Amino acid sequence: MLAWPVLSQEQFNYTDNGDGTCTITDYIGLGGDVTIPDATNGLTVTSIGDWAFSGCISLTSVTISNSVTSIGYGAFFACASLTSVTIPASVTRIGDSAFSGCISLASVTIPNHVTSIGYWAFSDCASLTSVTIPNSVTSIWYGAFLYCNSLTSIAVDPGNAFYSSAGGALCDKAQTTLIQCPEGMMGNYTISNSVTSIGDSAFYGCASLTSVTIPASVTSIGDGVFWYCTSLTDIYFSGNAPSLVGSDWFDSVPATIYYLPNTTNWDSTIGGQTPVLWNPQVQPDSTFGIQSAGFGFTFTNAGSPSVVVAVCTDLTNPVWVPLATNTITSGSSYFSDPSWTNYPNRYYRFQMP
Repeated sequence: MLAWPVLSQEQFNYTDNGDGTCTITDYIGLGGDVTIPDATNGLTVTSIGDWAFSGCISLTSVTISNSVTSIGYGAFFACASLTSVTIPASVTRIGDSAFSGCISLASVTIPNHVTSIGYWAFSDCASLTSVTIPNSVTSIWYGAFLYCNSLTSIAVDPGNAFYSSAGGALCDKAQTTLIQCPEGMMGNYTISNSVTSIGDSAFYGCASLTSVTIPASVTSIGDGVFWYCTSLTDIYFSGNAPSLVGSDWFDSVPATIYYLPNTTNWDSTIGGQTPVLWNPQVQPDSTFGIQSAGFGFTFTNAGSPSVVVAVCTDLTNPVWVPLATNTITSGSSYFSDPSWTNYPNRYYRFQMP
């Protein structure tokens, strides 16, 4: 039979679970560094209840005892000054929104017995820079790391049977589905060639991402994938248009979508945008050939802001090495290779950035 909450050790209210254990239901202390005890009033503390520490802005660090197995819904929601939390190996479940809004929490270690990370569990942790998913985790629910705009990498223990990491992004174990790119990712991002599906909201909030290259392996792209990617200007497709396409890829700041010649199924619009053919063309004019600065040529392109020129020395077994990235200005760009005399044979091709 459950008892009414009573005051314990002048810091916590708790509920007797009726089996020799109790659940912390409310924190009434002064904040600062707090340790949740193994037991209180003869009862073993096994869980931190829903909203138990919610909104405690004076809380700076928490050490959870080894008796606790569950962290409830919103348990530490909006604890804005919380910078450190020690989660013991006994914990198996981190509930929905458990640490959501802990904007000062820069790092967290998820122990190797946690099996479930709930909806929005660490969302809006603006200072969180990295996280590692242990091999015990079997479920990560939607939005677990959403609005973590300093998060640059989501690592996964190689022994995890359900999840993996590719290029810092969270994927399924086989790396065929890209689940979430961390929002702190910057610059250009190239999706792994193993990926066939990009999940809903996969790049949501990646405000520092400038371009994304999507491999030919991708056949499915979900809804809202590039919402709030405010710096994203270019999306490059290496293969055919995906056959399964969600709606509303972009919000108010759409990027340009580029596709290659001799690829198929490119309709007038995709993801709410009109795709543009990426097709650099060398100009057979006076700039082509050996010049004072080396071998060079002028090329044009319909719309693309930049083009990578790659080189190799053997077409029978080519290894293409990016040599230069040229920015297109006024519709054209000039490329020059001053080192061309160092090679008996050198070949050039264009690549997407």
